[in-house]
Amino acid sequence: VNNPVNTEIVGTYTITYNVSDSAGNQASEVIRTVHIVDTTPPEISLIGESNIQHQVGTTYVDLSAIAQDNYDGDISNNIIVNNQVNSAVVGTYTITYNVSDNAGNNSSEVVRTVNVVDTIPPVITLIGASYETIEVFANYEEQGALATDNYDGDISNNINIVGTVDTSIVGEYQLTYKVQDTQRNSSEKIRTINVRLPVRSLFYS
Repeated sequence: VNNPVNTEIVGTYTITYNVSDSAGNQASEVIRTVHIVDTTPPEISLIGESNIQHQVGTTYVDLSAIAQDNYDGDISNNIIVNNQVNSAVVGTYTITYNVSDNAGNNSSEVVRTVNVVDTIPPVITLIGASYETIEVFANYEEQGALATDNYDGDISNNINIVGTVDTSIVGEYQLTYKVQDTQRNSSEKIRTINVRLPVRSLFYS
């Protein structure tokens, strides 16, 4: 028997069988063909989590994945990545990873889900002071406020002012400025109005 088969290396091998009897008569040679094949697909493993929450407006850097094959070894450089993440727009995105080995075996597709979210509340800026003092029976003029959001931009028109100022009654009043962005992140700010009696000055001659 002449058996050159190497099961460690993919290829086609032939085993030959020969024999002769005691009279020196030789049989016709018999051949067996052995195909050493690789039919095992490679496996992909994600680096990092399969489900990620990512803040909108910040750069998304994918950690990628690694691929191992039973015959070819590390074939991570051959991974085909389809990354459709748009970190500027809130939404749910999927990244797919595929790879095939030198024998043409395809891995099972691996998917990472990236949720681009907005969790940052808007910022309210009061126009004027946060604490004002006026005299009783004077007119109170509301100066309003501005609101900016990291995702929605200027949302000043969405500000809701809660509270009233009664300038006929001495006391402190609070006005609460509330705003919410499209992702339901809320902010509020308070202005205090102090209604007081007139301050009288006495002059002596």
